[in-house]
Amino acid sequence: MGLLTGDDLVSLAVAMAIFLLLVDLMHRRQRWAPHYPPGPMALPGLGNLLQVDFRDPRRSYHQLRRRYGDVFSLQLAWTPVVVLNGLAAVREALVTCGEDTADRPHVATLEHLGFGPGSQGVIMAPYGQAWREQRRFSMSMLRTFGLGKKSLEHRVTEEAACLCAAFADHAGCPFSPSVLLNKAVGNVITSLTFGRRFEYDDPRFLRLLHLTETVLEADSGTVPSVLNVVPVLLRIPGLVDKVFSGHKAFGDMLLEIVTEHRMTRDPAQPPRDMTDAYLAEVEKAKGNPDSSFNDQNLYSVIGELFVAGMVSTSATLVWALLLMILHPEVQRRVQQEIDEVIGPVRQPEMGDQANMPYTTAVVHEVQRFAAIGPLGTPHMTSQDTKVQGFLIPKGTVLFTNLSSVLKDEAVWEKPFRFHPGHFLDAQGRFVKQEAFMPFSAGRRACLGEPLARMELFLFFTCLLQRFSFSVPAGQPRPSDHGIFGTLVTPAPYQLCAVPR
Repeated sequence: MGLLTGDDLVSLAVAMAIFLLLVDLMHRRQRWAPHYPPGPMALPGLGNLLQVDFRDPRRSYHQLRRRYGDVFSLQLAWTPVVVLNGLAAVREALVTCGEDTADRPHVATLEHLGFGPGSQGVIMAPYGQAWREQRRFSMSMLRTFGLGKKSLEHRVTEEAACLCAAFADHAGCPFSPSVLLNKAVGNVITSLTFGRRFEYDDPRFLRLLHLTETVLEADSGTVPSVLNVVPVLLRIPGLVDKVFSGHKAFGDMLLEIVTEHRMTRDPAQPPRDMTDAYLAEVEKAKGNPDSSFNDQNLYSVIGELFVAGMVSTSATLVWALLLMILHPEVQRRVQQEIDEVIGPVRQPEMGDQANMPYTTAVVHEVQRFAAIGPLGTPHMTSQDTKVQGFLIPKGTVLFTNLSSVLKDEAVWEKPFRFHPGHFLDAQGRFVKQEAFMPFSAGRRACLGEPLARMELFLFFTCLLQRFSFSVPAGQPRPSDHGIFGTLVTPAPYQLCAVPR
């Protein structure tokens, strides 16, 4: 067989180009369907990848929304995506059409890391029987181990006391609160998942927190986003090991903890924590091919509860303290209400919340203003669906722009400013708002919402009962513009916590 001539190579290149163009056309054919949402022109192969700033997609989506409306389409490589903006569109998609939009898209990086569709826990699991089993178990176990009961509330207030003691150790000198808040919230989660709390200087605890941050950093940014929409790149030798090295280390630590539980668990006794309870389900499921209770799902569920449960609440508290030092008049009003309802000595209780409308409004406004999960978690349509009159075909990925709901100019009086009055009526009573959905909505709404609400109220109230917070003398006023990552967090800042 002779070597290819120059003409042969040209012909081969043309054939390959035509083949790739045809494949590209096949993947984007739904964009020509009647009533499909409008969107920018897509380049062959790349789609609209170059038109989205993955370092902070919010800006890109804001500009595209102004041009194409609340429901617009994108083509990310060969993945069709529809972005939903504003209260009406997001609520219609997640609640009214909730059954049709509750699926999750294929996540190539997860599967490459060894987590297939049947072992993706709760958050990213496809909508189906396995997801229902895992979500039902997780909600049941949260209740079993104290959610909605005084036992868990007592654990949170005890941890709040430890947190206040750690704040007091700084004796009014400047420090960054984020590390201590991570430790306090992390201990609430470890008490549920691992049956214990850790001292704040425990080396094992510090490693667990560090690996959690490493996992979040690896999941944010441009590279993971591109890998998921162009999964062929995952075949590059060594790339996954380099980008997701923290995931393996975090998984190894979970394996170590689970192994300890297996060795010390007594099946004749009630489970000590959620890990024990899950191991019992795995034992019961042996020999049942239809069960989703397996070791891989165990690591997924426990890992999700720890990472999502710790980081989101901790980040919100970091925002809360930042906004208190930036708005001292709000801080004083919260403290006045604490003094009137609780006093300076008694520990706050969840029962106090009903008598503290201003504090409750402030906590809600922190969540609204910070919008720490601005794009939620991607959804996918399981059948052809109509939203706001547009046809969204089966298998289309949905991005729900929760930030556009939490800062919808048609709903909020001062959408881009911190304003607790958003949640108060003319008589100063707390009022719920339909557009308040920091935990998303519908069937895939965050299952940890009740726990997060309790932690936010108790930690925040305990801290403001004990301390007055301020910008350190001589330091510039911190910015209230967040940094986009897996979550939106404030730029690092310091504060002074002066005992009251």
